[in-house]
Amino acid sequence: MTPVHFSFSSAFILGLMGLALHRTHLLSALLCLEGMMLSLFIALALWTLQLESTASSTAPMLLLAFSACEASTGLALLVATARTHGTDRLQNLNLLQC
Repeated sequence: MTPVHFSFSSAFILGLMGLALHRTHLLSALLCLEGMMLSLFIALALWTLQLESTASSTAPMLLLAFSACEASTGLALLVATARTHGTDRLQNLNLLQC
């Protein structure tokens, strides 16, 4: 495994571990998801550069567009929960309660 592949896989795993183990605030969970998506974007972009094919060159841009949509939806949910519940702590959110 090259150092480049190791750095991107370790960045993805660090984001995944942060999402799995450090779930106190909604903002920290969203940041972990964004870090995972950015590491996937960079890895996919480098993979298409290594293959030198034009068929898969649009895949990183599509992933980046979906990542931006995910980030905006997450921030909208963060603002909505902060307004209704007064905090962004995940322990205070109950999905069974409206």
